[in-house]
Amino acid sequence: MFIRKEAGIGTANGTFGELLQGMLLERQRRFLVTLPIDAWSTAVFRATTTTDEITVTPTWKRKSRQLATRILRAHGYVGGGTLALDTAIPEGKGLASSSADLVATARAVADALGITLTEPEIEYFLRGIEPSDGVMYAGVVSYYHREVRLRERLGFLPPLTVVAHDPGGTVDTVDFNQTVTAPTMRERREYRDLLDTLSTAVSSGDLAAVGEVATRSAELHTRRLPRPDFEELHRICRDHDGLGLVVAHSGTVLGILLGEHGTDPQRLERVLARCARLPGTVEVHRTLGKADYDTPPPSVHHAGSIGGDCAL
Repeated sequence: MFIRKEAGIGTANGTFGELLQGMLLERQRRFLVTLPIDAWSTAVFRATTTTDEITVTPTWKRKSRQLATRILRAHGYVGGGTLALDTAIPEGKGLASSSADLVATARAVADALGITLTEPEIEYFLRGIEPSDGVMYAGVVSYYHREVRLRERLGFLPPLTVVAHDPGGTVDTVDFNQTVTAPTMRERREYRDLLDTLSTAVSSGDLAAVGEVATRSAELHTRRLPRPDFEELHRICRDHDGLGLVVAHSGTVLGILLGEHGTDPQRLERVLARCARLPGTVEVHRTLGKADYDTPPPSVHHAGSIGGDCAL
């Protein structure tokens, strides 16, 4: 196959942790439910015939290079090229930065080849490289992240606001997946029920139920990885009529999910002021609605940061 474009471009969004993550009774399958956000990775691939090597920038994005090589060889291209990645998604925070880089890479290589990769085809090329957050799919999905396989498309939520607190540090997703303890049988039954409730809530637009499930998932998660900011963020959420809490199960951020109140500047400022009293940093994220997928982002978008470290 010959390269059709001088430069192929691909984008992919991140996800704010997970609305729900756990394990099912069925074959002990681990799953998550995405919460897509307006933070993007962009990849640009330029092919060459002078070498069969692919160089990547930044240099540590070796998995993206592996994926690009895999796609090129599968489509009969024996040359190499350069792959440049630019992202607004911080690494190690639980916002699907690695998955977004990989999906953006797949789309950039496909764009250069002049082909379209379907979501299942992207999954196929990703398997064996690392677990995935399912960001190749638009909207909210339930996903078998360790298998890199879609469980179900759940639909779209309206754009919401997430006020995120980050106490600092990073989490390696691969290490986390290898060391986290398995849920008890009782918890697996609860995860099954929570997934059923959430699936119905997303499809029907029941935001109150979405928030309740997300909060319960965060509570279950803190049994394994305690969060010193959980109780205070939960209190702030209740005081300002938030929908609930959303946690990055394999990351560092914990967020307050706001519905229509997120568009009220005064209410949002009050929530931010309360969160800023905690040690760490605070950011505001916007979730993606259906209309956000109709027009791809022209460039990488950065979340709004609320200063540096916030002193207690």
